[in-house]
Amino acid sequence: MTPVEVDFVSGGDVCSAWHFAGNGGSARRPVVVMAHGFGGTKDSGLAPFAERIAEAGADVLAFDYRGFGASQGLPRQSLSVRRQIADYHAAVDAAAALPGVDPGRVVLWGVSFSGGHVLRVAAERGDVGAVIALTPLTSGMAVSRAAMTSRDLTTSLRWTLTGIRSRVSVARGGAPTMMPLVSPVGGGGALALEGADESYRAMAGPSWRNEIDCSVGLEVLGVRTAAAAKRLRCPLLVQIADFDSYVPADAVAATAAHGRAQVHHYPCDHFDVWPGHDWFDKAVVDQIAFLHRVVATQ
Repeated sequence: MTPVEVDFVSGGDVCSAWHFAGNGGSARRPVVVMAHGFGGTKDSGLAPFAERIAEAGADVLAFDYRGFGASQGLPRQSLSVRRQIADYHAAVDAAAALPGVDPGRVVLWGVSFSGGHVLRVAAERGDVGAVIALTPLTSGMAVSRAAMTSRDLTTSLRWTLTGIRSRVSVARGGAPTMMPLVSPVGGGGALALEGADESYRAMAGPSWRNEIDCSVGLEVLGVRTAAAAKRLRCPLLVQIADFDSYVPADAVAATAAHGRAQVHHYPCDHFDVWPGHDWFDKAVVDQIAFLHRVVATQ
């Protein structure tokens, strides 16, 4: 399935997106809005999810955040939770205006880092029909504790101080200081747990870059989604990898309970629900079943 390239404006910058038109005879179809997780781009593993969902009858709008992939925006590769949430809001507005779409059946889809974003965006809007959160990052504190296992205290403190300096530089209009996004265990990357380097590189598309602003750790640490989950008034699907090395399953389960979510568990690690891995098919089948039930994709 070849998507149509579209764009929309967020914060004065043009964001690049792919529109996958849903199959089926419905005159007005639901639309799923999706973006990648931690430093990912839409050409890095999102298309197989989007294609399966579109085949099931819903449109999909997959987009790149400002500063990443094919989207505009400076500084490049600098992750800001605030900006990314604003990009999701702009993407929802753009998706609702797509031809053939029912603006009353907008679904937010997020994975890993963006799994936390979609909870917050849905809690701030009254026009979201449902939310899918796949192995979502729901607690920055829990994730930061897990990440500490991949590096010693000295390295962690050095990167924290470098991150603070990078944030100050960006705030003054300067360039961020970069670090590897992924690396082998002990290699100094932002994601340096077992399997991160191999998994990210296996799904990486042409626009993906293995670098990220050093202040990313400060952004992660500030993520809290429990309050947003409590405010949700739409159906929520939370998909948990029980042996997740990156986003601890117990923290995700606690957030799911706050959101009164439908929960599916998978006996696997964080990346095992991605295309090319053993639990992708089961994860996407569960997403489609949820969409059939809550927004009537066909």
